[in-house]
Amino acid sequence: MESRGGAKGGVRRLGLPWWGIVGLAALGAPRAIAHDLDLVGPALNSVLVFAPVVVWIAAVVLMRVPRPLLALLAVGAVYGVLLGGVHQLLWAQSFAGEPPALGGNLAGALPPAVESGVLRAAAFLSSVVTGVLVGAASGAAAWLLSRALPARAQ
Repeated sequence: MESRGGAKGGVRRLGLPWWGIVGLAALGAPRAIAHDLDLVGPALNSVLVFAPVVVWIAAVVLMRVPRPLLALLAVGAVYGVLLGGVHQLLWAQSFAGEPPALGGNLAGALPPAVESGVLRAAAFLSSVVTGVLVGAASGAAAWLLSRALPARAQ
């Protein structure tokens, strides 16, 4: 018997299997890589920003996921973790040998390793928050769209 918190229970609550959540979230990883390595210009960057979100919304609306907001909130949270991981992996390349530093009253107040850790932790947390907010916004849009669609014939 599967426990309520198990995989099947999570699928029922979210309306997407775990691999669907991870797969949709992973669609956003190329933009993070391209951004950190400065590989694309503004036009292609815009496509890499918005195309995954459009796919997220289309997927949950077309699949008639019962709780699109919750499903895309989960996708956004995983996306945020992936985004944070990519930024950590590409930290040195992204800053081209000139990593960020604390300023103002905190400039030089911490040992370099501690300062780097604080900045990296803040960047990771910022990525997760960004992912959750993108998931919430896209989930709200998907929820509105799903309400606008006529009910499926039985």
